[in-house]
Order: sequence, then structure tokens, then C-alpha cells
Amino acid sequence: MIRVLIVDDEAPARERLKRLLGELQGVEVVGEAADGKAALAATAELQPDLLLLDIRMPGMDGMATARHLVTLPRPPRVIFTTAYGEHALEAFEAQAIDYLVKPVRKERLAQALARVEQLLTLPATTRVESEGPAHLTVKKQGKLELLPIEEILYYQADNKYVTAHLAGREELLEESLKQLEELLGERVVRIHRNALVSRHALIGLERDHAGNHFATLRELGRGPEISRRHVADIRRLLKELA
Repeated sequence: MIRVLIVDDEAPARERLKRLLGELQGVEVVGEAADGKAALAATAELQPDLLLLDIRMPGMDGMATARHLVTLPRPPRVIFTTAYGEHALEAFEAQAIDYLVKPVRKERLAQALARVEQLLTLPATTRVESEGPAHLTVKKQGKLELLPIEEILYYQADNKYVTAHLAGREELLEESLKQLEELLGERVVRIHRNALVSRHALIGLERDHAGNHFATLRELGRGPEISRRHVADIRRLLKELA
């Protein structure tokens, strides 16, 4: 049973979330709060597993609240709920599990809760390695869409743009390679000044007739070029992964 604290300064928004949660199994709403300070007090008292946390609130906003939460000995998980899409990267840097854009849909809420449930049932020794954002965000026709990180094979920069490469498609991202490297940590490997590969996708390297090295990736085969300075590191990593 996931114990949930709903935090939003608008009562109708809290009621909507409470109704949606009531339609899902394995969830218990243990309390509500209308601002960040009240959320911190309620967290100390109720010890919830999860906060559904609005970002834009008067006084202490959701981002500031999340940064306070991560300093606790046993911080609850956080899923941000907001009407604004521009805070996605900042939300994930605050160690949010997911980021739901209002009006929150039942299907997306259930998906986010399933990830929380998975994290809560992991052994403590493996839990830290599995945390972090599950998605990046992309804008299409003015709408925010979520891109599952586990489906991304590599990231490549070209001038001012970074492209996420998946099996069969590509998506433009707003984040820089440096931001992605900091956000994703050990889930990505730097192979070139303009490329990161997903650790889970890296299966080998190959060399062409000109002596250039390339990453070999699952579901793709030859991927981006590996710069000379990174070849030795990639060889060592592949031995560790073997």
C-alpha cells in the first residue's frame, strides 16, 4: 500500500487527485497540504511514502519543498503535478520520480505509481541505483510528451541541438549534453565530446578500415563514433559489463 500526501494550493486540484487515487488499487491518501511548509509538517507527522506535489504554490513552492525533503533521513518519493511543462528538467534534478502535467490523467498517474511501487519493493541495497527520472520531456506541437529513458540508445549534439536516438526514431531535446550527463549519472557513458551512449545499450565497439572506432548498440548496431581519448575507457567498461 502506497501512502500518499497530496500537496496543492488549489482545493479542486486536491479533490481531483484524491478521486483519481480512489479509483486505483494499492493506494491510501493519508493527508493533504496547501503549501510547502504545511507539506513538510505533514510529512514529519504522517511519514508518507509519496508526495503528489504541485510546483507553483505561494510561499514555499514545490521545488523548494522537494529540496527540503531530500535532506530527510528517509525522504518520501516525489511526483510533481503542474500545469506548466517548463520545469521538467529542474523537477528531475530535484530527484522526482515523475512529472505529471495537469489535468492529470488516470492512466499516467497509474503508470507513475507503478514505478513508485517498484522502487518501494526493491531491496535497500539496490534501491538507490534504480532511482532517478524515468523520462525526459519533449515538446511536440506545443504539447509536452514524456520520453522513456530506458528506450534511448544514445544522445548526440549537433550545433545547438541534442538528439535522443531510439530504435527507429529520433527526438530533439532541450537539454544540453552536459545537463543530461549530470542528470543521468552512471546511466550514460561519454564516448565523444558530442555523444553519450546509454550504458544499458552498449554491447561492443567496432573499428572501420580508416581506424575510427564506433560504439555497437543493442537494437541498432553501429552507433556514434568514439573519440580516441575515450577508446581505452570504453574497452575497460565493456570488460566490466561482460
